Amino acid sequence: MTDPVPSHRISVAPMMDWTDRHFRYFIRLISKHALLYTEMVTTGAILRGKDNHRYLDFSKEEHPIALQLGGDSPKALAECAKIGEDYGYDEINLNVGCPSDRVQSGSFGACLMKEPDLVAEMVAFCKSKVKIPVTVKHRIGVNGKESYEDLHQFVSKIQKAGVDHCIVHARIAILEGLSPKENRTIPPLRYEDVYRLKSDFPNLPITINGGIKTHAEIKTHLTKADGVMVGRAAYDNPFLFADVDSLYFGSKEGTITRESILQKMIPYVQSVRMSGGKVSHILRHILGLYHGEKGAREFRRYFTNGMHLTSATESILESYLQR
Repeated sequence: MTDPVPSHRISVAPMMDWTDRHFRYFIRLISKHALLYTEMVTTGAILRGKDNHRYLDFSKEEHPIALQLGGDSPKALAECAKIGEDYGYDEINLNVGCPSDRVQSGSFGACLMKEPDLVAEMVAFCKSKVKIPVTVKHRIGVNGKESYEDLHQFVSKIQKAGVDHCIVHARIAILEGLSPKENRTIPPLRYEDVYRLKSDFPNLPITINGGIKTHAEIKTHLTKADGVMVGRAAYDNPFLFADVDSLYFGSKEGTITRESILQKMIPYVQSVRMSGGKVSHILRHILGLYHGEKGAREFRRYFTNGMHLTSATESILESYLQR
């Protein structure tokens, strides 16, 4: 009997303002097995907030799902990790990769790569509080600490602290002078550093992330790493994930169509709308469904024009399917 394929083999990256629960529900209709990550949630939002459901609630259909936490206090992160475990998350992920000024001002994200001892302490505290995996998403470095030796030292310390899995964005983060968008494109990709890391830490699961857009690229990376995390391509071209279950998880289920996905979104939109949610908050995530296909522009225009109307309901999906 063969072991089941780990969910981290293919995952969708945490993306602020994008991977909310509505997008995750939508992408789950396309792939049942890829690991999904929440947007980053700060420890302050959880511990000082009055409505944790707003930040932490998710649909049972979203499993397997990881909660990404942002913070720099080992004690606070451990407390939030326990809350996340109690909510039913399958993994706790620590953000040590985001380069935005907003994150840096809180002394967490990519700037923590300069403090491997602190990150190791964060991992150890979280591991002491939860039974689910504790993982770290990080860069290959930051300006000033960008050598492979720096990266090796960082990973060595968090491995000793008990980290279960590293997700490595194969670019350094430049902490001053570049926007988060520029930090996703300007620093060159150094995939070889991630491959070397896996060679040096053979017993530590390592997922590679950064600039990956096609199945050909995914298959190449999987020969050198344990998993592949897809970021913007998953959002811009979500139907890329239509083949994920069969290609990487051995699923024998039948093929899906874009139209069947839209059909399955109808009751979800209705449920959210009846609970007071806005139709546009859901349907903004589907605009890339026909990426690269004939009629893609018309599809985007149809929903962009209609979903923001105060009268918009799930009938906009029904009307499109009946055209």
